[in-house]
This record gives sequence, C-alpha cells and structure tokens, in this order.
Amino acid sequence: MLRREENERVTRTGPGTALGQLMRAYWQPAALVSELDPERPVIPVRLLGEDLVLFRRDDGGWALVGRFCAHRGVDLAYGRHEDGGLRCLYHGWLYGADGRCREQPAEPAHSTFASKVRIPAYPCQERNGIIFAYLGEGEPPPFPHYDCFQAPDEYTFAFKGLWECNWLQGVEGGIDPSHVSFLHRFIDEDPRDTYGQQFSEEVAGTGQKLSKLVGDAYRPDIEVEPAEHGLRVYALRQLTDELRHVRITNLVFPNAFVVPFGNSKVFCQWHVPIDDQNHYWYMIFYDFAEPTDKEKLLAQRRKEVSLPDYRPLRNRDNNWGFDPSEQRNLTYTGMGLDINVHDQWAVESMGRIQDRTVERLGVSDRAVTANRRLLLRAIDDFVAGKPVPGRPADEPAATELTGPLAIDTVTPTDGWEQAWRHREADRRAGSPWGPATAPPSNPTPAAEVGVDA
Repeated sequence: MLRREENERVTRTGPGTALGQLMRAYWQPAALVSELDPERPVIPVRLLGEDLVLFRRDDGGWALVGRFCAHRGVDLAYGRHEDGGLRCLYHGWLYGADGRCREQPAEPAHSTFASKVRIPAYPCQERNGIIFAYLGEGEPPPFPHYDCFQAPDEYTFAFKGLWECNWLQGVEGGIDPSHVSFLHRFIDEDPRDTYGQQFSEEVAGTGQKLSKLVGDAYRPDIEVEPAEHGLRVYALRQLTDELRHVRITNLVFPNAFVVPFGNSKVFCQWHVPIDDQNHYWYMIFYDFAEPTDKEKLLAQRRKEVSLPDYRPLRNRDNNWGFDPSEQRNLTYTGMGLDINVHDQWAVESMGRIQDRTVERLGVSDRAVTANRRLLLRAIDDFVAGKPVPGRPADEPAATELTGPLAIDTVTPTDGWEQAWRHREADRRAGSPWGPATAPPSNPTPAAEVGVDA
C-alpha cells in the first residue's frame, strides 16, 4: 500500500514532474522502425506527455522534433519531408532535424528572424527494430550492453502494443512472479502457434509443460536482490524433494523487465508512458539458439491489434473478448490464447491509474514492493544529483551492464544457486552469438534489501 502522495509521485511522468525528469534521463522507445515507410515518412509520436513528430534524417538516422510549428501552431505531422527537414504546410517554414528554423519564405530576404526560432528536438538511436529517444537534459548516457542490444538482428524481433492504463501497472505485472500460476493457465489447449508458446514448451528435465508446472506449484518462494540494472527476482517452486524449478526475471530500471520465454528465448519489454493514463509496451524478443522467424511472429502479433495505433482487438470496450464458455473449458481467463491479452486485462482492469492506497500486499508481492521503494528512492537521488540504477556514466560503465540473466530451469534442490548458473553458461556457450556474462552473487535475502511486505 502507498500513501496517496507516493502514488502520485510514482505515476506522474509529464514535463516538470520529478518522475518525468528521471524517466527522461534514460533512452526511451519512441517508435518501431517498421512504423515508418516511404509512403508515410513522418509520423506523430506522443511520449511522456509531449507531442512530437518522427522522421528520417538525410544521413539515415532519425529526428524527433516538436509537433507544432512555432509560427501559428500548425501540426507538423502533416509537414512535407524535404530538404533534410520538415516544411510546414501553412507558410513554408522549414525545420531541421535539430529543431532549428532554417527558412521562413514569407519574411523579408534580409530577415534574421529564423535564427531566433527553434522547436524541441531530441536525439534518437535505432536498436534492433526500435527507435529510442533521449528527452533528458545534457548529453545522453551510452546504451547498456544488454543482450537485447547485443543480439544480431536476425536473432531478434520487435513489436509494440497499446495498453490503456498507467505505465507502472504494466511494469508491476511483468515483475510479479506468482501471477503466472493462475492468469496464464491453459486448461485444454496447446498454444504453440500463439503468443503463449512459452507455456507449451516442456521444461527441460520435467516432462511437463511450463503451464502445468507453474499451475501445480502455485506457491513459489520469491527472493529479490538488488542489481546494477535494477532488481533480480527469483521464483522458486519445489517440485519434489529432490527437484526445484527456478525462474529468474529482472526489473531493468526504470520501466522495463527481462523475462525468460521458453528454453532458449528471452525478451526485454519497456512500458513507456504516452501520458499518465495510457502507455505502449515495446518488446525486443531474442533467441539464443536460432534466428527468429520475423514474418511468422509479425503475423501472430498483427492478428491481435489494429493499426496504426496498435490497440489490441480485445480491449476494455469489448470486455477483452471475455467468453464464460471458454473460461469453463479452454483457458483460465476466458480471454483467448494470447497471454499478452491476459496481462493487458489484469492491468487495465485496475483503472487508468491504480489506487494503491487501498490495496493489500502480501509476501508474494516482494518484487512489487521492492520496485516501489527503489523508484521512490531513485526519484529523490536523481533530484539530488546522485547515481541511479541502469544509467551508465560512461562507456566503460555501460559495458558492465550486461544480461540481465533470465532463465527457466529445473535444478537439484541442493545447490540450485550454482546449478542455474551452469545452465545459463551452457546456453550462452552453445549460442551462435550469446555473449558471456559473469554470474551474479548469491541472492540476497529479501529482508536485507528492504522488500518484505
């Protein structure tokens, strides 16, 4: 439970807010590369409460500038992409990729007025199908050397989706290990050709699909430890006296998480505020074993959303497609086989901005509690000029931000801490591209990092 002022502090991200300043200090996904094509070279982007437009620069990079012309406020999302910039349709003012006004055709030839006009402009970089933008002050930090950025393009897939709720609800769903025992159950269906494929894979050494394994072992022991990237979360399920299921996920501070997705696959997912009541999730999915079938994955995802806004076809307007007959006979939720919809329902059904003053958290919510404390502390630290997690000061520091390690595996009950590390090392050693990553220290008891409920 949070106090009302704390809930405001961890949910409000607009310009001038303390959390907004913190989140702008990180590279944030702004758009998929696939959203722009020669037929529509300029697209509107709403990010952290700011209205912007994105277009390709002449040098092949990307430009993100304010959406409205400084002259009379006309919408530049309809501007002409020419002469290396955007020309306003109304009076022909031309803006460069740096936001500076370069031409004002109706002004006198000797006028220097243009040199005094500038609209917001933010640096952009492309990483594995996503265009990231830096909206903060000063020089942007280097990109961490996370697996999702190091993976070769052919081993990755990027996508996005619209969720109609505050960004923090999405993040808290992703770092909650106990919900998978219920929300993602499949009663009588193999979702192999759907987005729920991770739950149809047999967990090595068990003879069971993940869906049944976590469904039967619904009371995991959860441990949380601090990490350079944010938090590492262990969900430990005792299967027999000799065997333990170990699932490791990560909070990538401030608004992403890394989750295992089957035996060789992992994804990093950012939850990026459009404004305080809506956000996009962006995902980079990567495979340690095989190149991704981008066309198949894209077809799967496009069956579930409407373009160009990427709003799920199952949404609050149609009760997320809820079917009581399906709930009795096929899936635990009655909302189809796409597990992404299950997560969407859970976080959207809380309301646009969850009221955390009335919730009741238990021991199983340790990761959620830990994240809130970390976020509140980081907001204060950033204002005070102190370091914050996952934001490297320089390139050497960025090279130390690797992984994060995310795995689903079964180990002996005794020595599980070492066993999962060996499993992860073997996966990386056998990968055509997987970088070596030093194993973390042993998990710190939850009480020592202040995350008890």
